Amino acid sequence: MHNKKGPMGPGMDASNVKNFKGTLLRILKDLKKYRVTIFFVFLFAIASTIFAIVGPKILGIVTEEIYSGIVAKIANTGGINFDNIIRILLILLGLYAFSLIFSFIEGFLMSGVANRYSYELREKLSLKIARLPMKYFDSQTNGEVLSRFTNDVDTLNQSLNQSITQVITSLTTIIGVLVMMFSINFTMTIVALFIIPLCMVVVKKIVSKSQKYFIQQQEYLGSLNGHIEEIYGGHDIVTIFNGEKKALDTFCTLNDQLYHTAWKSQFLSSIMHPIMMFIGNLSYVVISILGGWFVIQGKIVVGDILSFTQYVRSFINPIGQLAQVMNMIQSAVAGAERVYGFLDEEEETPDIEKAESISNIEGNVAFKNVQFGYHEDRMIIHNFNGKIKKGQKIAIVGPTGAGKSTIIKLLMRFYDVNAGEILLDGKNIKNFKRSELRSVFGMVLQDTWLFSGTIEENIKYGKLDATMDEVIDACKMASVDHYIKTLPDGYHMVLNEESDNISGGQKQLLTIARVILADPKILILDEATSSVDTRTELLIQEAMDRLMEGRTSFIIAHRLSTIRNADLILVMNNGDIVETGNHEELLAKNGFYANLYNSQFVEE
Repeated sequence: MHNKKGPMGPGMDASNVKNFKGTLLRILKDLKKYRVTIFFVFLFAIASTIFAIVGPKILGIVTEEIYSGIVAKIANTGGINFDNIIRILLILLGLYAFSLIFSFIEGFLMSGVANRYSYELREKLSLKIARLPMKYFDSQTNGEVLSRFTNDVDTLNQSLNQSITQVITSLTTIIGVLVMMFSINFTMTIVALFIIPLCMVVVKKIVSKSQKYFIQQQEYLGSLNGHIEEIYGGHDIVTIFNGEKKALDTFCTLNDQLYHTAWKSQFLSSIMHPIMMFIGNLSYVVISILGGWFVIQGKIVVGDILSFTQYVRSFINPIGQLAQVMNMIQSAVAGAERVYGFLDEEEETPDIEKAESISNIEGNVAFKNVQFGYHEDRMIIHNFNGKIKKGQKIAIVGPTGAGKSTIIKLLMRFYDVNAGEILLDGKNIKNFKRSELRSVFGMVLQDTWLFSGTIEENIKYGKLDATMDEVIDACKMASVDHYIKTLPDGYHMVLNEESDNISGGQKQLLTIARVILADPKILILDEATSSVDTRTELLIQEAMDRLMEGRTSFIIAHRLSTIRNADLILVMNNGDIVETGNHEELLAKNGFYANLYNSQFVEE
């Protein structure tokens, strides 16, 4: 379970977090590399639309041919020329076939652009995660971060895939249809154009209302995903503490917010089409009456009325489609803004260009006047000093909140110190590349972490190019080889996502084997035997003792009885070292450590 809060808690408004124009320009800038493909998308989309536009004109010719033939038949002056009609219909069929083919091609090309763009965004997000400081993840839920990779990128992909081609075809249709309408009758076209201002007013009104709801929808969706991931990951804790009602109440609150914003955005989006259809139907009535009047006057033929009516419908539909595209673009921009916001997050300070080598690191560590606070106005470590020689076993003890884990985070540069310096073999750790610095350390934490995969793959995570013999040797040192061989598939047994198909103690031994295989210079051990049985505790302790041989080791001690043989004990309180010495020396001082030890002994 995480106790972090995402940026969109219940009741927060997301509508004020947007830069529509800036984000849209940034999307267009990123798409610039695909300009050749997009050019061909434009070309094929325009060609497809033009072929479709000519259709109603030809259909009008067919209608007029049939009408004229019927009139001639009634007057006994002729009949219907079926050969001519069939020839025209074949031409029409060919035009529609070409339109379909070109539409397929532009759809294929645009899908490639949209998916390639999404692929690159996800790749950038993956690379970005590795460069973000730990403080960012302290303020975000896992689900909120994952939502950038899934919901936001998917929304951007789908919206781009549909909106770009839709804009092209809609604009081409509007222009082409206008040309064809003017070619039939100027007056009727002017009358039909009076519907545009009315349509634009409707579209503008709806778009202005729906924009904020699309942004809120993406934000609330991320919050809901974060909550679901958090509750699912901590299902056992929720059940143990009867937190189902609280979890459900929070879910219902977030789900209710998502429901209302999604409902409003989708409703406003969906009402555009029927409103446009209503306006269009009104225009059909006017056009039909006016067209009939012009036929009587002999200004147009009957077939032209059919063609013109089809063109009016073709003219109104793309206006409505453009309105729908505006909603898709808003949705895309809302998703892109969150993705770009993540990509723009402040990164860790870059590694220096001429970094120190770690090839000859021995494991001497020194802290000089170290000061640190997660927030600059609240320091939790004050003037920390300490010197550790290679191969020493160092225990760090103190009450909760004393700064024990923070020291380790600083040592591995999960955070950088506010003042002072940390030295490794006399060299400031800031002079090493982070990746190389961290390869010097091996960690065994109280909370085990294994991946979904085989046991062999999990152990090899400590050394990806390790041979099977090296893996087995590491497991023997960790006293887990015998256990692995009793499993159905041995080293090839697949651990599930939660790794709950093996016991907690065996998971801990596997993590120790992983560190043994990595062969680090410095160890960091967070006492890992508090939740296992006595026999497994002895196995883990023996494995850890073998692991610490000849290595500088930092032990975060919770039970003081386990660190009696430490070479040096650093006693911390309120971010400072208040006492140093070995177990016997500290007890003889009868100070802070002695009080901690005696109080814990009495409790035990």
